[in-house]
Amino acid sequence: NAQKNMMEPIMLTLAPNGAYESHDPHEGEEFGYVLAGSVVVRLGNKKYNAKAGDTIYYKANKSHEILNKGKREAKVLLVGTPPNF
Repeated sequence: NAQKNMMEPIMLTLAPNGAYESHDPHEGEEFGYVLAGSVVVRLGNKKYNAKAGDTIYYKANKSHEILNKGKREAKVLLVGTPPNF
């Protein structure tokens, strides 16, 4: 029932070679904190690496995706606005 809120928190657990589905551009922003492992954040045609303890912040106006290219499980706390679910 996140539609009544301004933000939507999501806990992502990504298996090795797993991905959080690719999203088309939309209004809003997303913030993430990598709790464990490492991830690749794809924003449009650019890719950024983030490891445990790193934060992620981006405007969602480009296609975006979070990938686990590592050999261990990765966990990311992701907070987006506006809520999608």
